[in-house]
Amino acid sequence: MARLIKTEKEVEGRYEDVWLVVEEDALDQWPSGPGEIVGRPASRITGHQRARGEARYTADVQLPGMLHTAVLRSPHAYARVKAIDLTRALAAPGVRAAIGPDDLDVLVDEAGYPGVAVAAVAADTFGEAADAMALIDVDWELLEPVLDPDEAVRRNQLLIEPRRYERGDVERGFAEADVVVEAEYRTQTVLHNSMETHQTICEWQGDRLDVYISTQFIWGVRDEVAEELDLPPNKVRVVCEFMGGGFGSKNSAGDHTFIAAELARRTGRPVRCALTRREENQATGNRNATIQRLKAGARSDGTLVALSGEFVNAVGWSGWTATTEGPMQMLYACDNVQTVMHGAKINTPPMRAFRAPGFVEGTFGLECLLDELAAKLDLDPLELRRLNYAHGGDDRRGEGPAARWRAEGEGRPYSSKNLMECYKRAEQHWERRDEVRARSEGPWKRGVGLASQIWYGGGGPPSYAWVRLGSDGRATVITAMQDIGTGTATAMTQIAAEELGLPLDNVELVLGDSARGPYASISAGSSTTPSMGPAVRAAAADAGRQILEIAAQRYDKEQRILSLKDGQVVSSDGGSWPVAEVVGLLEDAQILGKGARGPNPTGMQVMTFGVQVVEVSVDTETGELRVDRVAAIHDVGRVINPLGASSQVEGGIIQGIGHTLSEERLLDSQTGTILTQTLDAYRLPTIADVPPEIVTELLDIPDEHLTNLGSKGLGEPPIVPIAAAIANAIRDATGADVRSLPISREEMLRALREARERSGEKVAAPSS
Repeated sequence: MARLIKTEKEVEGRYEDVWLVVEEDALDQWPSGPGEIVGRPASRITGHQRARGEARYTADVQLPGMLHTAVLRSPHAYARVKAIDLTRALAAPGVRAAIGPDDLDVLVDEAGYPGVAVAAVAADTFGEAADAMALIDVDWELLEPVLDPDEAVRRNQLLIEPRRYERGDVERGFAEADVVVEAEYRTQTVLHNSMETHQTICEWQGDRLDVYISTQFIWGVRDEVAEELDLPPNKVRVVCEFMGGGFGSKNSAGDHTFIAAELARRTGRPVRCALTRREENQATGNRNATIQRLKAGARSDGTLVALSGEFVNAVGWSGWTATTEGPMQMLYACDNVQTVMHGAKINTPPMRAFRAPGFVEGTFGLECLLDELAAKLDLDPLELRRLNYAHGGDDRRGEGPAARWRAEGEGRPYSSKNLMECYKRAEQHWERRDEVRARSEGPWKRGVGLASQIWYGGGGPPSYAWVRLGSDGRATVITAMQDIGTGTATAMTQIAAEELGLPLDNVELVLGDSARGPYASISAGSSTTPSMGPAVRAAAADAGRQILEIAAQRYDKEQRILSLKDGQVVSSDGGSWPVAEVVGLLEDAQILGKGARGPNPTGMQVMTFGVQVVEVSVDTETGELRVDRVAAIHDVGRVINPLGASSQVEGGIIQGIGHTLSEERLLDSQTGTILTQTLDAYRLPTIADVPPEIVTELLDIPDEHLTNLGSKGLGEPPIVPIAAAIANAIRDATGADVRSLPISREEMLRALREARERSGEKVAAPSS
């Protein structure tokens, strides 16, 4: 039965009230532990298609008469277009159309960063379009860019008003502290560099626009395009069958989509607009740099009494201000916390979401600060974290108003939290540190560090799925979601197969087309599986109930208890009938099941938790750094596919190692020109950077309050703590405090030099 509800929708900590129509979902959660299919390793159902080159990405779509686009992008950090002339470009060979700032809103005449789109040309080939683009005449008025985020804050050049948060009395807390530590941490700008660049093909079919696009949100693109072009949403079809990564950069339509749509409208032909790698590193967003000025105070027994932080996000010309301060507010029990966040508007490309935006950066600062505090207190870092464990809504300290603060900062108890169990399972890895240090030899020093993790991951409605089952007893799951490369399609197939009692090979998934399936959620904020999974299970359960009703009417006159298992309808007295036999009489008729994702638990906050323990080796003479081993223990609710989940953890760790050790977008400090526009200049991690051993342990404890699955998201948690854990391992090995990312050899040597100056001698590995 459909019902109208008002509920909260949350993405990465941002809440809004929404009205939804959902089907009643009365399913109980499956028992904890592996089922017949869910909770057991499964290879990707699309693996062979991808390996054989049969998977059709946007780049593989070829439409008759398709034109290709080249986009003129500003070479300047800050400039105005005084005049622009497209005449020579329009006369060039193969050119079918050209547009400028007067023709389309996403083409600007005030360029606030290098890479912003100013004009575009459509031609028969990309080469002809690029040649014509070079013929566009632009008269620029150069303006003085602001590139320093602190300078932008001083000028009050901000994207939003400063975001302030306070609980308790921070000044009193620091006054009562026995030990206080202060430090400034900096993180760099990091580029997404997905293997598949941003691209779109637009084709008008009468008054309908077909959009083939690499995207993390099919329905978001549909709505965005419909609104911008003043079209009814059902006149926009969005297709994304396969995509080669996004990491947060492909959550919206992007300028390339609107450029392609306008050029297709003008020419009456399909138009592709695909960004080059250089454009990808200029115009598609980034993880913004941060400056974090942090302070922590504690009693001599290690109890935190005050935390404060001033955070500056170098957001760029546009974007949104991520909650870099979130971990300080949420991760530990502390009565007195004060933060302020400045979103600096500077003349650099815009910030875009990037795998746990804000929390990656904020966790680096907070978890390094906590280890510095542990060193001053002469306390074990793991025990310090346990001592200040936040118990959700039940956490109390003292008798005043601050003591009644709930640990997550919003007065909401956690729907589940098993971080203490993560700490317990991390002990065996943490206890290796004497053995690891003992392997130090000559200039090579070895050490172990750890860091905690908190991040969102509850997902939410609306999300819908259909299940179709024919007379052959095979099922098809239909939903217009996208699989951005995380293995979501496999997880959805497992869920349906488990609920229907069918072999995995007897279930197919159809996705990726807004015209051929129901609404599905965004693949961001670690929300896809916890959003889509419950809808798929509900749809499969609806189909399953119909199978059992048919079986009862056809075979079971005594009304025994029937269930589905191993492709059979099973009776409580031991009898069974193949599902294909039960539904065989349907012939061309079909069973249709439908399901919806219900609301999240009222008044609760759904979070993921974890801890990572890292072993490193440091050459104290050259600054060379190696990550030797990572143990990752995470609490993400029920695990659908352990094989895919482990792959996600490993991928997040490797990406985090790149962020920690090598990746950085470099600018010319005077002009703002981006210097790292190609993959030979921007150093992504390679197989040589991957640790010899990555140990993954997922608790696999369903969240009893969350949906019919109890599953949380896993896409982002693995990247959150890795940078801090590496920096803390460096401190354990050498005594050096690393406070800036990436940890290049220059940064490593600087930290070692400062450590020697503090100690007055050459730093050696700590004795056990």
